[in-house]
Amino acid sequence: MIYPVQIVGAGPGAADLLTVRAVRCIQEADVILHDNLVSAEILQLCRPEAEKIYTGKKYGDATDPMARQHHIHELMVLHARAGKKVVRLKSGDPFIYGRAAEEVRYLQQQHIPYAVVPGLTAGIAAGSLCQIPLTERNYSNAVLLCTGHTANYDTAQLDALANMLRTGTTLVMYMGLSNLSGVVEKLRIAAGTDTSYVTAVSKVSGPGQRAITATLEEIGDRLAEAALPMPVVFIIGKHAYEVGV
Repeated sequence: MIYPVQIVGAGPGAADLLTVRAVRCIQEADVILHDNLVSAEILQLCRPEAEKIYTGKKYGDATDPMARQHHIHELMVLHARAGKKVVRLKSGDPFIYGRAAEEVRYLQQQHIPYAVVPGLTAGIAAGSLCQIPLTERNYSNAVLLCTGHTANYDTAQLDALANMLRTGTTLVMYMGLSNLSGVVEKLRIAAGTDTSYVTAVSKVSGPGQRAITATLEEIGDRLAEAALPMPVVFIIGKHAYEVGV
């Protein structure tokens, strides 16, 4: 079946980490609606005649998020009904903090056939690229993907996260750089005397990728010194440090 709209995961940034299916969709598209974090390297895979439309957001921009999302919905439907092959190109995986569920629901309401193409999410990529075992026998038995977008975790949530750290769960935190100090301080208090490590990875898979590792107690000072550029993902756990360190 030919789908007028393909919601495609662009992965963490490097073009050679795209799936084969994602590459095919990008190269066949008439219209590409792309996010801010989709790399120039990936956009170069588009056909020269394809129309590339920026629909992303940046930290701190003043655009109303609901209005921006509704505009994306309308663009998908507009171009699909004009008979064009539309690719909604989203960084990482569409269904991990990507608002793809809202886009799928809108397409369903408008009776527009669509398909979703998975992508490699930045948190998983960061673990492998930095040789950090997100799960490892006898050390880490589970992974939790979460967001640090807000520091307003209540006591119950913090206790649950701290207990997960204590019992061998690795936390992969997205969108947390601006609020990390508040989140880390609350986690540190909730975790008590247990030592947990934090690895912050900036620009995962890109040519400017950088990573720093420190304990929960030290990570704030290390981040201040390093001044890592966004986007940054955080890997937090009792064993969340590079293999061999």
